[in-house]
Amino acid sequence: MIAVQPDMPGKISVLLPTFNNAEIIRATLESIRWADEILVVDSFSTDATLDICREYGARVIQHEYIQSSKQKNWAIPQCAHEWVLQIDTDEVLEVGAKEEILKRIAEAEPNVDAFTLPRKNHVLGKWISTANLYPDLQTRVFRRDVGRFEDKEVHAHVTVPGKIEVLEHNVLHYGMTSISKQLRNIDRYSRYQADQLRKRGKQFRWSQVVLRPPAVFAYYYFWKRGFTSGYRGLLVASLNATYDFWAHAKLWELEASGLTNVSGDAKAILNDAPATLAGEQRSRFD
Repeated sequence: MIAVQPDMPGKISVLLPTFNNAEIIRATLESIRWADEILVVDSFSTDATLDICREYGARVIQHEYIQSSKQKNWAIPQCAHEWVLQIDTDEVLEVGAKEEILKRIAEAEPNVDAFTLPRKNHVLGKWISTANLYPDLQTRVFRRDVGRFEDKEVHAHVTVPGKIEVLEHNVLHYGMTSISKQLRNIDRYSRYQADQLRKRGKQFRWSQVVLRPPAVFAYYYFWKRGFTSGYRGLLVASLNATYDFWAHAKLWELEASGLTNVSGDAKAILNDAPATLAGEQRSRFD
């Protein structure tokens, strides 16, 4: 672990996980360039990602990627300042978020350990607030010494012992840029979700692949009013149902093949995808 200088009150570090994000990372960096420190935890990028980060004065550390929450938790203690803002490479802070964040951490009572921000998820270039995609609260600002991501294979949240307050400004999320990208994500994340279900002692039932997917679709499309967002709402509901189907189908696959607690490399082989992912988050649409 790399030693850091003692923190200074009221200052904030931004933690940015990366892997081959050169095409999209500038917008993220522009929105956080005001921070007292930008700490990049990189999974050995082979493109221009790190060169671009260093243009913005980022400090770079590298670590083998095993799992998203483990990667972030390894890096958090290496942040230089008391407060940490964690952001991903497909996210941008809304105008005005800087001022609100700095004001709230400066005024935070000792029992306040974190802040959540609402997140605006953009689906094929347009923000939609239906289908359970808003406010999509994300705990992203937290005290370095107490905030950690849950030890989960996928969709891990930040946990803290103290109080969590809510900010008004949004994180803008541009994770869903194409249907093809989402299908690739479903293939990866459904395997991670199957691993998580297995860890929790869940067992496969046929009802999980026969009855659950239609129920999931109905929940997002009708109950969460996805139908009011046109074809984007239909797409989100369909992808949620597809994700749920494959997560449980892969749980059956794990049970049938006797696999459990596989490594990141094994997951990559089974999914025919890189084991290193940049900025995995709790949403299945990242």
